[in-house]
Amino acid sequence: MGFIKAFAGALGGTFADQWKDFLTPPDGLAPTAAIFPAVPRGQNAGRGSNTKASDNIITNGSRIVVPEGVALLTFQDGQLTGLVAEPGGYEFRSQDPNSRSVFAGDGILASTVLTSWERFKFGGQPGSQQLAFYVNLKEIPNNRFGTQSEIYWDDAYLNAQVGAVTRGTYTLKIVDPILLVKGFVPLTYLTPGGPVFDFSDLDNPAASQLFTEVVGSLAGAFSRYTNDPSQGNRITRIQSDTVGLGVALAGAVEEGFHWTSERGLTIVKVAIAAIEYDEDTRALLSDVKKADALGGARGNSFLQQSVARGMQAAGEGGGGAANMAVLGLGLNAAGGAAGALQQPTAPAPASPAAPAPAAAPAADDTVARLTQLKQLLDQGLITQDDYDAAKAKALGL
Repeated sequence: MGFIKAFAGALGGTFADQWKDFLTPPDGLAPTAAIFPAVPRGQNAGRGSNTKASDNIITNGSRIVVPEGVALLTFQDGQLTGLVAEPGGYEFRSQDPNSRSVFAGDGILASTVLTSWERFKFGGQPGSQQLAFYVNLKEIPNNRFGTQSEIYWDDAYLNAQVGAVTRGTYTLKIVDPILLVKGFVPLTYLTPGGPVFDFSDLDNPAASQLFTEVVGSLAGAFSRYTNDPSQGNRITRIQSDTVGLGVALAGAVEEGFHWTSERGLTIVKVAIAAIEYDEDTRALLSDVKKADALGGARGNSFLQQSVARGMQAAGEGGGGAANMAVLGLGLNAAGGAAGALQQPTAPAPASPAAPAPAAAPAADDTVARLTQLKQLLDQGLITQDDYDAAKAKALGL
């Protein structure tokens, strides 16, 4: 009885497996899915009869659809046997006896009797396993990262070590499916009925490992970015330059963990959702911003406005000698500071052995002061009355 049942099972499975399969990606995949099985479509809208075929056997002549942006990997008894990276429809062919089909021109004897005999040896089950998986070759989005405490790096522009807590997302791309499958993906995801390999799955140990490695590479990535002369060494660009920071992070990850060379993965873009600098860095950034704002012509204008405001305040507070004293103080400040910005640099003092130069005539000081007053008047920083009063004072009138 056992012999008859085994033979019946072997023969029934053989005939069921004569039907050609039509394999496609599964429905309802998440955008972050990286590796997923090719599933047979035994029925569609009530049509089709291929509902009793053996699991994990692909019949010769079966059609497999490879959509844009994915690659197809086929396995025979655990061994990688094929890779298709071009989109289109493909026909499956194998020399395995379990894949033979009378509908694929393999002959009635080889595809039924001989196959049934081979399956009879295994209790009516196929003696081999054939699997097909798709690998996502597109940019895979929404891979999150974040730090719980400050990371620190040396910043060339600020000329100091700076620190921040940061979080954001990155996109990654599978550039070598064979390296990824052979060297990194756990076996759980390459077995029949296994889960979809999803980089955003918190229960995916491989994805968790990648998250840890990215966080561990952030300090190196920030250092690469801010100390790159082509980027101007400016930390202020780091939140808007997703591609540049992506290159820096990919380089840091590759240097530390060899994603591309050993796993077939690379980071493409990085988006910083938030960055919070520590107290010392915030203070340093504030000082640097002020120094940048007061540099060059902007600093010269700011200093002249300060002198003018001082003169105006002196005029409003009283008159006569007090006004002139404050005005003179402001002009002296302008002559020492604004003059340093506007006037040519004075020659270096003579050596101690040389005789001291003669003092500049008082007339030269008066001319210089009147010139500065005229510049302030022309720029609208003082009124005509202020100018006339200061001019009279300078000329002793």
